[in-house]
Amino acid sequence: MKKINYIDSIRNPIITEKATIMSEQNKTVFKVHKKANKTTIKKNIEKLFKVNVVKVNIINRKTKLKMKQGKKSFKSGYKKAVVTLKKGQSIDLTTGI
Repeated sequence: MKKINYIDSIRNPIITEKATIMSEQNKTVFKVHKKANKTTIKKNIEKLFKVNVVKVNIINRKTKLKMKQGKKSFKSGYKKAVVTLKKGQSIDLTTGI
């Protein structure tokens, strides 16, 4: 099995209303690779953004069945990680990597 590169394991940040409210509590939300686990996500975020990660929570979004004009289609599922940072630190998502 191919090893996941640390840049590839973190797909993109999720910027929603709920995620911006969570950013006030030093939490950031990322869409991550399906095979990534908590320890690799923690190491990769610390490498990429040079911050201290306190905790990582993972949520698996399941694939959903959608009907469009009488035809079945699927909305793909994904894995997202809620990363809690050390107090006083933040990740500026507008500048990019």
